[in-house]
Parts: sequence; C-alpha cells; structure tokens
Amino acid sequence: MLLLTRFQRLYHTVKPLRFEQIFYRMLYKLKPLRNISLIINAPSPASWVWNGPEVLQPSFLGGNDVCFLNLPGKINSAQDWNNTKFEKLWLYNLHYFDDLNAQNSKKRVTTQLRLVQRWVSENPAVSGNGWEPYPLSLRLVNWVKWYNRAQLNNPDILSSIELQASALSKQLEYHILGNHLFANAKALVFVGCFLQGDSADKYLNLGLRILEREIPEQFLPDGGHFELTPMYHCILLWDLLDLINLASISKHRKLANVLPKWRVVAEKALHWLKVMQHPDGEVSFFNDSTMGIAATPAQLFSYATSLSLHLVNLPLPELVMLPVSGYSRISMPEHTLLFDHAAVGPDYLPGHAHADTLSIEWSVGLERVLVNSGTSIYGLSKERLRQRQTAAHNTVEVDNTDSSEVWSGFRVARRAYAKLLDADAKNGKVALTASHDGYKRLKGKVTHLREVDANNKSISITDKLQGEYNNAIVHWHLHPKVKVKKLSDYELSLTLDSGTLLIVRCNIPLQVIPSSWHPGFGETISSNKIVANFLADEVITTFCIT
Repeated sequence: MLLLTRFQRLYHTVKPLRFEQIFYRMLYKLKPLRNISLIINAPSPASWVWNGPEVLQPSFLGGNDVCFLNLPGKINSAQDWNNTKFEKLWLYNLHYFDDLNAQNSKKRVTTQLRLVQRWVSENPAVSGNGWEPYPLSLRLVNWVKWYNRAQLNNPDILSSIELQASALSKQLEYHILGNHLFANAKALVFVGCFLQGDSADKYLNLGLRILEREIPEQFLPDGGHFELTPMYHCILLWDLLDLINLASISKHRKLANVLPKWRVVAEKALHWLKVMQHPDGEVSFFNDSTMGIAATPAQLFSYATSLSLHLVNLPLPELVMLPVSGYSRISMPEHTLLFDHAAVGPDYLPGHAHADTLSIEWSVGLERVLVNSGTSIYGLSKERLRQRQTAAHNTVEVDNTDSSEVWSGFRVARRAYAKLLDADAKNGKVALTASHDGYKRLKGKVTHLREVDANNKSISITDKLQGEYNNAIVHWHLHPKVKVKKLSDYELSLTLDSGTLLIVRCNIPLQVIPSSWHPGFGETISSNKIVANFLADEVITTFCIT
C-alpha cells in the first residue's frame, strides 16, 4: 500500500511537467557537461560602467570570513568552496558573489578581487557547485557589473567570464524553467553586452531569444510573476529592472529594440508589488517568501523611479483584485488584509509552492497580526516540509491532510485549485468568497469555502466544509509581538506591540498553542497560533479592533 501511495504521488508530480523539462532532465543526466574548451586569448570588455543601486547586505567580511543566510563561514582552502558541512543553498550563495554589488562595495574591492582570483584558480571548469547553471548565472551578472567599476585590467578574469558563459550556454535550465531559465537568459544578455566578438553576439542573441519567450509567460497580465511568491516576484522584477538599466547604460541597439516592451511589463509588475506588500513596507508571506533575500519593495520602487518608470502613487481603493494571479487586497483606514485564492503556481513549476490556499495575512496599522509561516530553510528536511504544509498557514486543514500534496523540498503532487466566487465593495464594507478543491481527493470529497467580510473595525472569516470528514482545524498564526490572553472559551484578547487591543470571537472554542515564524533564512522566532476544531457546519472567526 505504501509503495502504491508513493507511485501515485510521483505520478501526480510528474504528470503536469512539460515535455522539454523531462527531455532536458534526461539529457543532462545521460550527458552531463564534463569538460569545456579553455579560452586561449582573453576577450576585450566593453567600456560602459555599471551604475545600478547597491541594496544587499555585504557578505564578504574581510580576510576569508563570509556570511550567508545569517550563517558565518570561512573560505580558507580550495575545498571550502564546496564544503559539505554547509547546506546547498549556503554554498550557492557563496558562489553568487553578490558582495561585489552589495552596499558600499567600493570599500571591499581588495577583498573582492582576491576572492574572485581565488575562485578562478580554485574552481576548475565544470566541477563543483559554482559551475551549476543557476550560480553561474548570478555570478556572471555580478562579475560583469563589477569589473569595469572596479577599474580592472585582468585577462584571467575576462577569460573566466567567457568560459563560464560558454559553460552556461551548454546547460541552460530547460529542465526547471521559471526563474532559473530567466536568470540564465539575463546572464547571457549581460555577458553579450559586456564582451566583444562573435561569441558575445552568440550569447546575447541566445539570451534575448529566451527572454522573448519567457517574459510574456512569466509575467502575468495583472503584473504578477507566475510562480506566485512575492519574494520571487521581487527577485524577477529586480532582474527586469537590471535589464532595462543595462539597455540604457550599454546603448546596445538590440536591447533598445525590446526596451519599450520591457518597460510596460515592469510597470505592471510594480503595481502588483504595491498591492501585495504589507503596510510595514515588506512583502507578504505566500508560498516561498521571506525577508532579506530579495530587494525590498521600497528599494525596487526607488530603482524603478531612477529608470523613469511610471509609478501610480495614489492610495489603493478598498478592494483590489489581481484576477490572473489570484490574490485580493482589502485596504481599510485602520487595517489591511491580503487573501490568497490563487493556484499554487504554474502546473509544471510548483517548486516554491506552499499548501496555503485560501490563507490570509492581516495587518492593523503598520503592525502584522496574522502571518503565514515564512521560509527559513530549503533542502530536504522535516522542517522545510512543515513550513510548506497547510497547518503552517492561516487556513483550514482537513483530516490531517494538506490542501496540496507538498513533499520533498520542492515537490507538489495533487494540488488545490481555487476559485473566487464573489467580490463586492460598497458603503465601507468589502466581501469576498472563494473556494478550493484540494480536499476533493479525500474519501469525503471535501470542498473548502471561505467568506471574508471586512469593515473599518473588523474582519469576519466564515469557513465552510462541504463533504464528509473526520476532523478539521482552522489555524490562525499570530505575529510574535502579539500578546494573547484568554477571556473565555470563545473569546480572546490580542495586544499589539503599539498597545492596540483586538478581540477575537468564534462560534466554537478557541485554543492557543505554541508556533513559530520565519521572517528570514536561518531565522526561527517563537510565536503563538489560535486553533479551532470544526464542531459545527461552519466556523465563524471575527477579529475586532477596539
């Protein structure tokens, strides 16, 4: 029976994949890139100098000390570039070389140059984490941005840039697609504009050809990135702004031809980000989202302004719907609510999905109150899986089962599909109704229906389950700074850090149990969550601002 279940899960994971994903995965398994022709004569660089903003925190701390994902380390020997005591994502960050364009980068040029030269000599071609296509892509962009700005004349680094671009062009991530393929294309365009010669033209044309295909697919008509995670939206929007900036700085004719289309897409993506950010200025935590990895919304808006992109600065109306992405925002004078009635992501690429369908996040003033789990870890661990599961989000869990079958580190088998059934805003009140079918795979064929009603002083959430089930739980995760006190079995008080008092009422008994919040990689903060077991046909939970 267990073997059958595993086979069924694998079948539903593989079934939505595109043919090219399966083809290239098999191709790269059977014929991995094992060697590459070395560059004999160093290419010449273009003369333009990158002037983009520096927003990330430094990660090269001086000497051989580095820090990524809030975890310090040392690069004392060639083996440390692939030190297995560190997680894969930490090692990837080491090979990105983000520090070259992080805050106050000019103060660290000596350290940066030494580590770049060490990388060239200590990472032989196509061997180790640094030669995998994703870190290759990010590092190439960082080295290209940095080289002329650091006033270098180093043939070894230029030869390495071309060698890396050649390696990247032979292992493009068609087996993954999404943000990975976009990063590949961006790197090829940067190298193609930076180096001169026939090979540079080849890289540029290949990168532009991929972007011509991927930008219309990855950026939805309402502006959202199609993986439906606010953090990755910020990452991809930054990539797009970088490409727009590159077109301006390099004055390359081929980029000028596509620049108008890129600008239109970027302006829609900026509006999407405005809708999906919390009043505290940071992103919401739907799917794989957390702080400290991507540029903040404010930094993205500032970058866009410097590129003369049009930003609408008018206040958002009471109700804003992002119909293609599947999110809605309620904006009241005293509070803000974000509602997820989206798919978990593209059917063929749900790797950054959480089982968070119909979850909400809620802020009162500038303070977050109801929060989803966040993301503190990638990889193959129980904690990674727990953070992706339904119980880590503000939604309903049925029969101890997730709304979408998340498994492993980045896998989803059967997944929930949601529908927005009704939306109305008038006379200072907003009502939204949505449902999802993720639990229809269960024996009882359960459908989850959620109604959200809001006015300036309260939100009321009604959860209904249609079908048969043994048990169900509504989860409400509180921000760590929210203090909770039990007033009765059916009523709680919440005190925010500012002193604002909220009252929570429910038609069935409420319990408060320990939980955790993960606002950054490597971060776990103790918190509380409110849970209510389904003891009635519907559960009505009301949060009132006193």
